[in-house]
Amino acid sequence: RTARSQAFEKPEGRARAAQNIKRYLIEGLVVIGGDGTYRGAMKLSEEHDVPCVGVPGTIDNDIGGTDHTIGFATAVNTALDAIDKIRDTAASHDRLFIVEVMGRGVGFIALSVGVAGGAEEILVPETPSDMDAICRRLEGGRKAGKMSSIIVVAEGDETGGAVQVGEEIKRRTAFTDIRVCVLGHLQRGGSPTAYDRIMASRFGSEAVMALIRGEGNVMVAADEGEIVTRPMSDSWTIKRELRPHLLELAMKLVV
Repeated sequence: RTARSQAFEKPEGRARAAQNIKRYLIEGLVVIGGDGTYRGAMKLSEEHDVPCVGVPGTIDNDIGGTDHTIGFATAVNTALDAIDKIRDTAASHDRLFIVEVMGRGVGFIALSVGVAGGAEEILVPETPSDMDAICRRLEGGRKAGKMSSIIVVAEGDETGGAVQVGEEIKRRTAFTDIRVCVLGHLQRGGSPTAYDRIMASRFGSEAVMALIRGEGNVMVAADEGEIVTRPMSDSWTIKRELRPHLLELAMKLVV
């Protein structure tokens, strides 16, 4: 039950937070979130000498310095479950479905869901979306006998989202039976996957050990299977890049 606090953005707000921390004899903080959370924790630590350790938690998987974030695997599995159900309807009614998943600035969810769900097209913010080429491929697939298709769109794609993509395809092609499904905040809830539970346990344990070792202004991170600590500033100075070979793989899988 925590959320962004406008008061905390100002020095006097952080001073009040520090007073509360000292009043309750809190010796250190484990903060779960992304670069915004970490920036606030660093200011609190620098201004009031409160040791803080960050745990990467966001469904977008876009925190620099770590291979994984808590929530990403669960969000992907939730979206994938929905797409599996949508494909049943698409196949039985010979329809084109356009599914919008979360990802305002990054396409990690869209790409993972698209590859795992066998999407015919995947639109992400990191790469330009060529609607002419997409329409040609869809029409080529229909001529070759593919009667149903699924397009996965990250909400932050420059096309404007699933609704706009559907309108463009209808305008440029002979496709008329097009359905749009925006999964929205459905992806932010539900029971965590086993992978997320295990990663959260490993992250949490290492965060406590880091405080015991006297570390501060660090984040725990996954690094090729190992759990390590890194400077909190890595979360915003290191940019996580989308792996282009996954997009290439997605295109190969639907040929």
